[in-house]
Amino acid sequence: MSESEQPQKATAAKRPKSKKKGRKKPKNISEGGGTAAYPRHSLSKSLRIPTAILEQNAGKPCSEKEAATFVGVGFGGPFRLEISSCLKFGLLERPGPSQVGITELARRAIRPQSPGDDVRALQESVLKAPQISEVYQHYRGENLPEPKFFENALQDKFRIPSDKTLDFITIFEQTLESARLLQRVDDRIRLLDVSDTATIGDEAGRLKKLGREVHVSTSDSCFVMMPFAPPIGSYYEKIYDPAIRKAGLTPVRADNDIFGTGKIIEQIWSGINKARVLVAELTNRNPNVFYELGLAHALQKPVVLVACSDQDVPFDLRHIRVIYYDMTDPFWGQKLVEKISENILSALKNPDEAILPRVLERQ
Repeated sequence: MSESEQPQKATAAKRPKSKKKGRKKPKNISEGGGTAAYPRHSLSKSLRIPTAILEQNAGKPCSEKEAATFVGVGFGGPFRLEISSCLKFGLLERPGPSQVGITELARRAIRPQSPGDDVRALQESVLKAPQISEVYQHYRGENLPEPKFFENALQDKFRIPSDKTLDFITIFEQTLESARLLQRVDDRIRLLDVSDTATIGDEAGRLKKLGREVHVSTSDSCFVMMPFAPPIGSYYEKIYDPAIRKAGLTPVRADNDIFGTGKIIEQIWSGINKARVLVAELTNRNPNVFYELGLAHALQKPVVLVACSDQDVPFDLRHIRVIYYDMTDPFWGQKLVEKISENILSALKNPDEAILPRVLERQ
């Protein structure tokens, strides 16, 4: 090597390495362009592949290409996307690479062995589906928000990309309707809570997650606005007290805890003022409850509304989240305890849903 070459070699050896390109800042999926985890087909449409495998292959596992042949379609991207939806609903499983097999859940949905077995299987599928299950669990026992608010919630809380929101709503409603988890009440959509003691879901897990997101102290109180006379008055010990304690707050009700010397209204005013969150039992439209609710709304306190039917909720309050319960359901008490606990923590985490002036600002 010549001397003239050596400096060039040295210079090349010392040349700094080019900097790696920095990672692009991930795009907020609520702005569109992100990925979506939910099944891209409704539950009823997702039964097509497992039904074909059951009818044409005796339910035995097969390759994905064979499954496409059973269905009578080409083995391309749309078919593989349909397989993905089946997997997310728990209707198919993978016994091996590029293999698919129908699950016991799918067998029950397609060929039920007892009355109602197919519907229960479909409802279990809903609870398995990513994002669809989360949205259902959040709003079960309630009316869905008005369309524009529902779209905002899907993007902000459940991370559904904005360019896929309308697609999600269509699949979500079709899926819940086929699983008999959706009821249309006038111009509103209500999600039915059909869980029982065995399938009520991971309530402890949801409460624990909410508890981590919201700091709650036992010194924080929850003021309960409800009639005192039975039968509704007895719900305090059976429903509201345990629900509030489950959420980590101290329950307070006027007649039990703060009535004493002094004017009653002063005691109520003090209780509402001190409460971090409140619960209002609207059933039978008790005038005292609505008076206290007006005070709470004037103070911009988050309030969880509970009622037995739509007739108990005045028209101008129906745009706020309301928990509905059905006393003909043998599990109504347990469901209501769990739901109130969740909504108390949710109201603290998302006060825009439970503080009247903020709700009105979104109109």
